[in-house]
Amino acid sequence: MNSLSGTVGKDDFLRLFTTQLRYQNPLNPMDGTEFTAQLAQFSSLEQLVNMGNTLDSILSYQDSLNNAFATNLMGKMIKADGDRVHLKGSAEFFYEVPRDVEALTLNIYSPAGDVVKTIEFGRQPAGTGRYVWDGTDGNGELLPDGFYTVRFFATDDSGDPVAVSTETLSRVTGISFEDGVTYLELDSDTRVSLGEIKEIWEGGV
Repeated sequence: MNSLSGTVGKDDFLRLFTTQLRYQNPLNPMDGTEFTAQLAQFSSLEQLVNMGNTLDSILSYQDSLNNAFATNLMGKMIKADGDRVHLKGSAEFFYEVPRDVEALTLNIYSPAGDVVKTIEFGRQPAGTGRYVWDGTDGNGELLPDGFYTVRFFATDDSGDPVAVSTETLSRVTGISFEDGVTYLELDSDTRVSLGEIKEIWEGGV
């Protein structure tokens, strides 16, 4: 028995079971039903232990595959949920409107949080869209390269707000591990898990 947890392991159970058989009263042998029940318990315990060992092996193998996959993504562009774009002359990003909207507006924010440009799209049907920002502000002046934030605002025909999601492209610059999860470090100074990747792009933007 484990003195710390108070639990009985497979080997402990087997020792107790064989000892019980050795010292049972031959004039009053163990009841057949009880004997069968204990055998069933032992069989179930062994199967659970073996299953646990198999699952541990599968998880370890999966972790190895994830790490190898993440390594192959170094330097590539990925698309994932996010609102932070890297302006390098221009910036490309994507959005999804869940249902028809009466008005769709895009605000682009500077690193300091100021609105540098507003684009009115007007009425838009449900679906996905792509926008390429030419790097100019509301006056048509070119802005310096750097990281900017993009946010869409939409309202339906009743004037109620409609949430619009955004997806951005970022280059993978590093890999980190935390609590058994593999994360990709991006050039947008953010990170995503492997499960958050929407698309993988070979080239850059």
